[in-house]
Amino acid sequence: MTESDHTEVSNKKLAAGLLGIFLGAFGIHKFVLGYTTPGVIMLVVTVVTCGFGGFVMGVIGLIEGIIYLTKTPEEFKATYIDAKKEWF
Repeated sequence: MTESDHTEVSNKKLAAGLLGIFLGAFGIHKFVLGYTTPGVIMLVVTVVTCGFGGFVMGVIGLIEGIIYLTKTPEEFKATYIDAKKEWF
């Protein structure tokens, strides 16, 4: 992985991780990674349930955000960018 690829992956990892932790109920971290369908699912569940489902989606986002931030850039790239693992 080149230095620019490493920086790009690190930036995406940081953005997705922090958005997952702070705005996970809305699925914004999924959109950052290019996962439109899971992002829409999380957003719709939160909005349609008037926020009640948002708690569950928020917990999922929190867990995913922590997972993203604890992976090395190489692991993150292999798992979430190359292999396109959408959930956890």
